[in-house]
Amino acid sequence: MTTVLDHEKLYAARLYAVSARPYLATALYALHIVESRQVPTMGVDKYWRCYVSPAFVAGTPVEELASILVHEVSHLLRDHHARSDRYARAHELTGAAERLRMNIAADAEINDDAFGDGLVTPAGAVLPADLGLPAGELMEDYLGQFRLGRLTEHLAWLDCGSGADGLDRGWELGPDGADGLSEQERDAVRFRVAQGIVGRPGDAPQGWQRWAEAALHPPQPWRDLLGAALRSAASAPGVGADYTYGRPARRSAALPGVVLPSLRRIPPRVAVVIDTSGSVSDVELGSALLEVAAITRAVGGRRDLVTVLSCDAAVWIADPLCRAEGMTLMGGGGTDLRTGFTAALRTRPDVVVALTDGQTPWPATRPPCRTIVGLFRRPGAWSEADPDYVPDRPPAWARVVDIG
Repeated sequence: MTTVLDHEKLYAARLYAVSARPYLATALYALHIVESRQVPTMGVDKYWRCYVSPAFVAGTPVEELASILVHEVSHLLRDHHARSDRYARAHELTGAAERLRMNIAADAEINDDAFGDGLVTPAGAVLPADLGLPAGELMEDYLGQFRLGRLTEHLAWLDCGSGADGLDRGWELGPDGADGLSEQERDAVRFRVAQGIVGRPGDAPQGWQRWAEAALHPPQPWRDLLGAALRSAASAPGVGADYTYGRPARRSAALPGVVLPSLRRIPPRVAVVIDTSGSVSDVELGSALLEVAAITRAVGGRRDLVTVLSCDAAVWIADPLCRAEGMTLMGGGGTDLRTGFTAALRTRPDVVVALTDGQTPWPATRPPCRTIVGLFRRPGAWSEADPDYVPDRPPAWARVVDIG
């Protein structure tokens, strides 16, 4: 006898899931249920279709079905299919076995804090502890810490669909099938869920809060932003410009006997102030030197137009650039970039670029040239003398780009 899919039971499970995780309601109701006798239990594709085995639904309690629905929609919200594809390309991984390993790692990312508080743990759920792994990490972290073997042999049946590991299944409808969500609709669902989590942060586990912050504030390509800020500052009106009689202005033809100078653009002079205080790591200093090389390329390779200053509480070096790779950066004490700005302005630059962690006093007045601040990210700042210490933010007159 063929088992018929019990839609009423499945809808009751979804309502149960929504009551337990209200911040996931938009995502749970965006799932389109597809009956399939080929899927082992439940599985999803990236188009937000949820394939369900009628026999599995018939033999599973409503409470457990609710937990599995939350689990499957979590794969989609966290974009596991695209992340798995990127990981596979980066590490040159192929084959169904590696995709199974990605499915297991994705499950471990989700399940460490998915259940409890109204949701039961489904039978066979993959937990990080079952694999000897720490909780609270991402799929990519777990993939570097385990291989298929004795601890995973009982998970050979696991199949959450291409929505979990990026590998298309024969039982999926694909991009041309009915009732799939477009890319814009999928992004809209993620955005609505992230808004709900951030709006009521006390209701969601830490893993979901971290995901929501990343979804609402995705990382920016800071190298591109820094380069764009420099090009914008260098091409601003009056920057790198001077008058010359070597090529008279076109308007001279209207004034017989009078030679008018034309405006000539030259590459801008750039002063780079590098924060070498003790709070800046060697890795960040290395990144700063790479940015100096990029700045040199931005001014047409003219090293004579770039001056580099090392600065902690005092200015140590103020030299024209020869080779960024061999430059010696001095410092290691406290931080006061005001001295660095003072020394930089003596070189009469068109643009000042400060690369710093931001834990410094800033000039009280706006410099007479464009200013860009490359800010090394910090999770927080503290002071033993003042528990309520908050570092000064870069002033409003500076263009700020977060680095890293």
